[in-house]
Amino acid sequence: MLTYQLSFIGYPFVGMLFTGFMITPDGPKVLEYNVRFGDPETQALMLLLDDETDLAEVMLAAVERRLDSVKLGYRDGYAVSVVLASQGYPGKYPKGVPMTINPDMPSGVHVFHAGTAIKNDTGVTDGGRVLAVCASGSTLKEAVDLAYSGVDQISWEGKTYRRDIAYRALSSEPTTSSTSAPSGGLTYAAAGVSITAGNDLVEAIKPVVKATRRPGADSNIGGFGGAFDLAACGYEDPILVSGTDGVGTKLRVALDYGKHSTVGIDLVAMSVNDLIVQGAEPLYFLDYYACSKLDVPVATDVITGIAEGCLQAGCALIGGETAEMPGMYHTDDYDLAGFAVGVVERKQLLPSNDIKENDVLIALSSSGPHSNGYSLIRKIVSLSGLSLTDIAPWSKGSQKVGDALLEPTKIYIKSLLPGIKGGLYKGMSHITGGGFTENIPRIFEGDLGVQLDLASYQLPEIWKWLMKTGQVEAKEMVRTFNCGVGMVIVVDSTKVDSALQSLAENGEKGWVIGKVVQGKGVKYTGLESFGQ
Repeated sequence: MLTYQLSFIGYPFVGMLFTGFMITPDGPKVLEYNVRFGDPETQALMLLLDDETDLAEVMLAAVERRLDSVKLGYRDGYAVSVVLASQGYPGKYPKGVPMTINPDMPSGVHVFHAGTAIKNDTGVTDGGRVLAVCASGSTLKEAVDLAYSGVDQISWEGKTYRRDIAYRALSSEPTTSSTSAPSGGLTYAAAGVSITAGNDLVEAIKPVVKATRRPGADSNIGGFGGAFDLAACGYEDPILVSGTDGVGTKLRVALDYGKHSTVGIDLVAMSVNDLIVQGAEPLYFLDYYACSKLDVPVATDVITGIAEGCLQAGCALIGGETAEMPGMYHTDDYDLAGFAVGVVERKQLLPSNDIKENDVLIALSSSGPHSNGYSLIRKIVSLSGLSLTDIAPWSKGSQKVGDALLEPTKIYIKSLLPGIKGGLYKGMSHITGGGFTENIPRIFEGDLGVQLDLASYQLPEIWKWLMKTGQVEAKEMVRTFNCGVGMVIVVDSTKVDSALQSLAENGEKGWVIGKVVQGKGVKYTGLESFGQ
């Protein structure tokens, strides 16, 4: 239609015309027209020109307006292009990063240069879009696999690329090219699920899981369920407390940074910290690991982290589920969920019913953002132009952004249990998503609230940086993030010194951050100067 209209008004178009489409619920819609030849989509199409088509001859014929005299033919098949970009693109990104490109690329893989240069006889990055790795094949899956095999032959620090190219098309394809089963019959592996990989994972994690055993938990993993003997714990009048949680978009940081050893600790922490605020000692934990294709080393790292979290919490990892679901997740993505069960003596269940005005609030520091607010954190980091491999500007040392953001959530169990059993605490609040504003009021019933003194502690540098860089108002900070406080404890004013001493003896330094007052909600002192 466009070329017809141009001809109609006396400007016939001859040359390259690239059309960008957007798939909508109402069908494909034209997004843009381009008259250039450098887009990655165009590069992939070049691989489908048949052997009788000479691209240079076609271009010359276009210039000389004799396209009817040349052949433009395409071969059957599919072509895929994967763009390799600099870390931070399309925001701020580094240049001059040395690259390594294996000269022995898989047959059928072509590498197009975009933002590259030669420096001291070494290939270096010199732009946002650095390279495009293209491949063709008789099936879409063959082309995708071949392209990603070429991507694996190229490396530089901060190499970034999409891992979901053609994901939607592949997820809707039948698993075989015909409606009948192949000779020998279909297998679960042919459908994308590897029982062997699952068995390998179980064997790999058995030693770390075994290390988490505690009284009451003696069964081996791999069975149909995990058993726990509550009588072995010695409770007189026990109440079971359960909780479940995930890690949220902190997983995206782990995936992009390629570090998976700490998110398991986060998974345990988010559930067991919710148990301890009710006075419950964590007994056991179960995990759910879901992915498209099981990567045994990655899954082993994650579950080793879960076992480490269980050791810190003093609970047993008694089972879990690994779900390999082709078509449900992007290629390398995975998701986590955790389930914890704890126990508390009925008389020690928190919060107690004797919380009153002028009770004192004690704060315990967080280790960082923990596992909440990462959608906003990632947005701020992205807009700042920082990459995960850059040195964190809020760090006094050489810690990278990725490592700082993946600092595991602190687990408070062993520092709080002695005070709970000693009757020192009336209630607690685990400061997660929603910050002080949303979490602390969950302790109270009736017309009680709190007064917090934000000048009682120094806001850690990471929060100052996020606040300034993202132009986040103080009011938004305290209703979104933990702001350096992971736990708030309610104690009677006569037991403050004993509570602080118990915390110190068990490895945690607390400080007085406020008090209980009449009136629901959280009132702040020092909000105007918070973070300055």
